[in-house]
Amino acid sequence: MSSIRRVVVTGIGAITPLGKTAPAYWEGLRSGTSGAAPITRFNAEKFKTRFACEVKDYNMTDYFDRKQGPKMDMFTQFGVIASDEAIADAGLLAEGGNIDKDRVGVIWGSGIGGLRSLQEECFQFERGDGTPRYSPFFIPRMIADSASGNISIKNGFRGPNFVTTSACASSNDAIIAAFNNIRLGLADVVVTGGSEAAITESGVGGFNALKAMSERNDDPASASRPYDKDRDGFVLGEGAGAIILEEYEHAKARGAKIYCEMIGGGMSSDAYHITAPDPSGSGVVLVMRNALRDAGIQPEDVDYINTHGTSTPLGDGAEIKAIETVFGEAAKKLNISSTKSMTGHLLGGAGGVEAVACILAMQHNIVPPTINLHTPDPEINQELNFTPNVAQEREVNVAMSNTFGFGGHNTSVIFRKLAE
Repeated sequence: MSSIRRVVVTGIGAITPLGKTAPAYWEGLRSGTSGAAPITRFNAEKFKTRFACEVKDYNMTDYFDRKQGPKMDMFTQFGVIASDEAIADAGLLAEGGNIDKDRVGVIWGSGIGGLRSLQEECFQFERGDGTPRYSPFFIPRMIADSASGNISIKNGFRGPNFVTTSACASSNDAIIAAFNNIRLGLADVVVTGGSEAAITESGVGGFNALKAMSERNDDPASASRPYDKDRDGFVLGEGAGAIILEEYEHAKARGAKIYCEMIGGGMSSDAYHITAPDPSGSGVVLVMRNALRDAGIQPEDVDYINTHGTSTPLGDGAEIKAIETVFGEAAKKLNISSTKSMTGHLLGGAGGVEAVACILAMQHNIVPPTINLHTPDPEINQELNFTPNVAQEREVNVAMSNTFGFGGHNTSVIFRKLAE
């Protein structure tokens, strides 16, 4: 299909619990740092879980003026910050550049959107006398598409613009949509990725009610422990990851730095349960096979999988069973790691920051570790290389990133070092 255009990555950005830029984030990943600590966003004393992976020392006024910042929920702020870094990294708005902004899109992911804004307005109403005194900025702050809208407005990008919302698969769905918009000629460049800021009373309380989160309050840094026998749930994270996807010839023509090529994306549904993964892993088998087929590669071509790996008792095992089914003997040659062991789970923002991790793993030929893996789960095949506790050097030519969401949404994206 000669009409299908090649797509490359020309910029990256991140604001995460490990650092507020992509290089700082990478240093945290490479060194195996945990981003978990006691919650500071609110008084969590009475909550079952009293810790999370917050963006450390975040101050809105470091990035936005006092007039503009309050008009955006924190998830949008994070999205704008990461996108600004990625746009600058790609040189999209460099002086003398010749970018057709009608051909630059913004396709973003967020699973929850402005939860903080929704909660604050409802709390304020409840504390009042019943008179509705809602902020005129309430709805624009709350809706999930405010992230893509603000990124577009700030930069004047007039191409395709929308947000995907598919729980924890949201960012990867956005990346796949961006990829396909470029492949099909609907845009030349797309700013994509995702963000989340759900460390709030309702976010923590809601996930606690689902019994989904770790309650290891005595040692937060060790709480996110994918594939460990003693894992007891995920750790909530926040932040954003952004990548610039660009048509290959367009990037070459403007002399852009190229990190790698995006070669495939897959989607599937478990069609099983609104919150629990299918324990057979059948939906995950399907999504990885779909991604490999789309990329036109074989399982043995993949070097590294950044797994969904949330540290939940059910989810980790199902994903590994699926990897064994898809990759067969080649699974033993893979490096597998869950960077959520360090960042926590950014929900709809996970795919964005994990795509950045894959891209940097290829650039540096270093696989970030799965930390806190001290007592391997006997129910999970220990012949596989989970990159336990310490980063490993290896040639990483092809990297896959998996994200799965409540509702049975499964996504997988594949990046490869550029082959001229």
